[in-house]
Amino acid sequence: MTQVTSQHIRAARERIAGKVECTPTALSLSLSEQLGAQVHLKLEHRQTTGSFKLRGASNAVASLSAAEKARGVVAASTGNHGRALAHAAKLEGVRAVICMSHLVPGNKLDEIRRLGAEVRIVGNSQDDAQQEVDRLVAEEGLVMLPPFDHPDIIAGQGTLGLEMIEQVPDAALVLVPLSGGGLAAGVAAAVKGVSPRTRIIGVSMARGAAMKASLDAGRPVPVEELPTLADSLGGGIGLDNRLTFAMCRDLLDDVILLGEDEIAAGIRHAYEREREIVEGAGAVGIAALLAGKVKANGPVVVLLSGRNIDMNAHRKIVCGEARSLKEHAA
Repeated sequence: MTQVTSQHIRAARERIAGKVECTPTALSLSLSEQLGAQVHLKLEHRQTTGSFKLRGASNAVASLSAAEKARGVVAASTGNHGRALAHAAKLEGVRAVICMSHLVPGNKLDEIRRLGAEVRIVGNSQDDAQQEVDRLVAEEGLVMLPPFDHPDIIAGQGTLGLEMIEQVPDAALVLVPLSGGGLAAGVAAAVKGVSPRTRIIGVSMARGAAMKASLDAGRPVPVEELPTLADSLGGGIGLDNRLTFAMCRDLLDDVILLGEDEIAAGIRHAYEREREIVEGAGAVGIAALLAGKVKANGPVVVLLSGRNIDMNAHRKIVCGEARSLKEHAA
């Protein structure tokens, strides 16, 4: 399979019906006034596990055979995929092992453990965590369900795109957080399958944006993983990437990068003006609008992808404690 299509995404929606929430879309008056066009917020951070990742994880686990479920599942994660996979596996009575680096915030580790998954902390990057995944697959026979470069994961995330274009049929532009590309690829495939003229822009942080660096190079390349307020967008895309690199290359209309202060401004705006708590990765679409990096000739849909932020860090950000922000992002 070289592409995940609208057909795969519609099948995924049927498969995960009743296992995930159909999240609402709300018009932002403040952002609409600033942009001069309607801005709709897709409130996916209200998803059951606090992020969009539940869609892909639920579809992937539900697609396993009985024999594969008996073996158990394993994945590397920056936090949200691990939490989603732990939740989906628990519902199916499947063993789950989540491998993460030391960069993953403690609040995300605690929630994964609470859901009953086994946690392995390895090294200081997603690549280090992936080495432990590979070992568990080889030595214990677990089934690897990666966070993004997997057809069932991409198709599950793509169900978000179907909801977005159904809720805002005349969307001219969609802003979607961009990391390994599972979310962006799935959303772009779903939206463009219904509305080919709708532009899709991926938004990421400037500190370690692996997909942007890879798209610029024309092939997957390694990128140093750095601490960032958008920690869920960290990690590489895999030098042997099979799906998301090509899909993002073919389907995304542009990629925008943001500085740490711009991401912080997005978090603050979400809280102060929209009354929503979102993590850094979930706020990048708002941040791109506030930074004046987006122009639109029609309605815009901004995906708020997750809310799993450490609340002490959130308090510092919304209170404008610049020194604490710099320490957090350094």
